[in-house]
Amino acid sequence: MSRISDVEAATKNEPVVANGASRVEASVGNRGEGPVKRTLINLVPPATLVAVVMFWMFAPTSVTENPWSFVVAGLTISFFVLGLEQVIERHEGWRLTWKEFTTDLFYLFLSYTAIGWATGTFADEPLAALKDSLGISTEWAMELPFLLQVALVVVLFELGQYWMHRLMHDWHPAWMTHAPHHHITQLNAMKGYVGNPIELFLIGLSIIAIFDFDMTAIFCGFNILTVVSTYAHANVRSNPPLFYSYIFTTIRHHSLHHTALSYEETRCNYGNSLILLDRIFGTFREGESEIVGQDERKRLSIYEQFMFPFQSLISKYKASKNRVSSAGSEGGDNKAV
Repeated sequence: MSRISDVEAATKNEPVVANGASRVEASVGNRGEGPVKRTLINLVPPATLVAVVMFWMFAPTSVTENPWSFVVAGLTISFFVLGLEQVIERHEGWRLTWKEFTTDLFYLFLSYTAIGWATGTFADEPLAALKDSLGISTEWAMELPFLLQVALVVVLFELGQYWMHRLMHDWHPAWMTHAPHHHITQLNAMKGYVGNPIELFLIGLSIIAIFDFDMTAIFCGFNILTVVSTYAHANVRSNPPLFYSYIFTTIRHHSLHHTALSYEETRCNYGNSLILLDRIFGTFREGESEIVGQDERKRLSIYEQFMFPFQSLISKYKASKNRVSSAGSEGGDNKAV
């Protein structure tokens, strides 16, 4: 990928893409912050991750075994990072507006309700029932140390997401469900929830229901994924150190995946939370893009996002209807003559 200068990007309205950290340091790090403050800001994502793990490890059983705790923790993460966007903003062009906020809030609600119900009803529960009917036993998973269970939940879920995400960029029918997510023109804390419902369902499929993990470990693992994915979409001026960014996806990695440069340039950094998978499977690319979006950066309404996969069918139907109408009109004219 060729590097674009800041002047060329501004002139052509193209995204600024950097190979390496120089551009990031210039555009994000130079805010008059001292080295101590900058280090503290960069440590916010890993610190949030540690806080989530500690919560699930040491909170009372009455809390950790309550499914609502998982929901409350997830919402807390989202709104905490939204608050950080107000105080340590990364890009002014990504500043949250009321229109963006209400759209994001709709999708957050959709994910915790309809999408969550659909995933459980049509994927997780049938898979668990199949496992029981086949007599598959994975009680050994329950005996593993808590942190190992959490790590397995994260890796198993992300493996599914990585390959589904990659398929969506390689196969046109699947891309049509994923494309609405790439039509977002700015990145914010809740943007990871935005997309066509079909894609949101497909990207949430996993084989975790096969394993008898402790439910608290599952809650913890999914909250870890929420933390990483939220920061990976957030307008937060934080560039975590290598011990975090080598394994987990950051805003730098994911903004490049959302670049408006071209569709081909988005075919990298598929890991929603584990960028390590991209490093392993050869799809990792270094850099950052400040300008994001697809198709001349057209922002889609909620209705357009829902209908996007069916555009070609709708167009064909309208064209067919117009042909029938035209034929009818011509027939009427001929009779009149």
